[in-house]
Amino acid sequence: MAIKPTLKAAKRAGQAVTGKAKAATAKADGISPNPMTNLLLADLALRGGGQLLRHAIERTVLGAKFTPDKAKKIVKGRSMVQTLLGTAAARIATRSVPGAIVVGGGLLAKALYDRREGKRAARASGVRAIDAQAKRGDEDDSTT
Repeated sequence: MAIKPTLKAAKRAGQAVTGKAKAATAKADGISPNPMTNLLLADLALRGGGQLLRHAIERTVLGAKFTPDKAKKIVKGRSMVQTLLGTAAARIATRSVPGAIVVGGGLLAKALYDRREGKRAARASGVRAIDAQAKRGDEDDSTT
C-alpha cells in the first residue's frame, strides 16, 4: 500500500523545487552583463514574437475566406492608422473593465449597424475594403 503524501509534505516539496528554480535563474547570466541591455533584448524578442504570432493568426483567420496568398497581402496591406487604431483598442480593452465594455460596445454597435445596413451592402463594402487593402499589400510586395 502506497503512502499518501500529506498536504504539508507536498507544499514543502513544491517550495523546494521553486527555490531550486529561483536559485538557478539567479545564477544564470543574460546575453549581456548589463541588465538593462538584457531587458531591452527580452522586450524586443517578446514584441517581435508577438507580432509574428499575430500575423500568423490573422492569416489563418483570413484563410477561411480567402486564398493564403490574398490573406498574406491583406495583412501586409494594413495602413499605419489601422495598426494604431487596433493597438489602441486592444490596450484600452485589456487595461480595465470599463475599457473592455467601451471597446466591446463599440464592436457590437458596428456589427448591429452592419446588420441594419443589410447583408449585401455590408458584404460589398467589406469586400471593397479588403480588396483595396490586399492591393496595397501587393504593391508593397512589388516595391521590396
